Amino acid sequence: MNLSYALVTPARNEAENLPRLAESVIAQTLPPAAWVIVDDHSDDGSFAWTEGLAAEHAFIHAKAWEGPNTGALSEGRREARDLHAFRAGLDALPAPADVVIKVDADTAFEPDYFERLLAKFAEQPDLGIAGGGCYEREDGDWVLRSTAASHPRGASRAYRWTLVQDIRALEPRMGWDGLDEIKAELRGYRTQQFPEIAFRHYRPEGGRERHRLRARAVSGRASWFMGYRPSFLILRALHRARRDPAAVAMIWGYFAEAAKRSPRCADTEVVAAVRQRQALQTLLREGFPART
Repeated sequence: MNLSYALVTPARNEAENLPRLAESVIAQTLPPAAWVIVDDHSDDGSFAWTEGLAAEHAFIHAKAWEGPNTGALSEGRREARDLHAFRAGLDALPAPADVVIKVDADTAFEPDYFERLLAKFAEQPDLGIAGGGCYEREDGDWVLRSTAASHPRGASRAYRWTLVQDIRALEPRMGWDGLDEIKAELRGYRTQQFPEIAFRHYRPEGGRERHRLRARAVSGRASWFMGYRPSFLILRALHRARRDPAAVAMIWGYFAEAAKRSPRCADTEVVAAVRQRQALQTLLREGFPART
């Protein structure tokens, strides 16, 4: 069964990265039905470049996000501006597709990447969210970033169309691209990363944060919103700190949000499922995950 797919790329000040991404998308052995690039108030010429690209290729569409232009560039991840832009891109698609893929501007793909990924959806009807293995530069080499097998990295994340409305309903807060997995599982779908289908990510997670400690603290704040168990958050931070000492800042970020009584995810069914994943008996049975 041949499935169709569409791409949506949120972009803010990505003039350096978009040409590389465009080259890899145009070279795909299985072209997308549509590719919507949603510009989030760029001031580096990104949108003008995207409009020029769209004029050359009928399947490419340039969309300016009409939401408020607030906050510094480094605040975008915390404000979940990528989710706002992703929603705008979904609205701008000329037609539904069997699979819609959020593709960050700072990625690049082998020519058969999307063909191979679509084959997984065709072969596995219960596959709801998927992505390839994410490689990032480390000391000059491309290294596979380890995550739980059920967690596709947010830089390239594919959704079966039947889950699109669930994505639209998510609260625009950092951590949304973890809660979407829970919602998919509650709908009876699996989520999976396929390391053998590799892509390159040129900006590491939190790369626009000025300090690594701050980036990890932001991750801790997201864990609070997602409803993480405090015991799990501490274990996860200490587990990561073996390779990245800055990971201990996750603990500070989490408890800073707790002290402020910051809002948490309002979907009680989703939060209950998150906490069930993190229960001690589940961890002992399935092994400590790289990410939950």
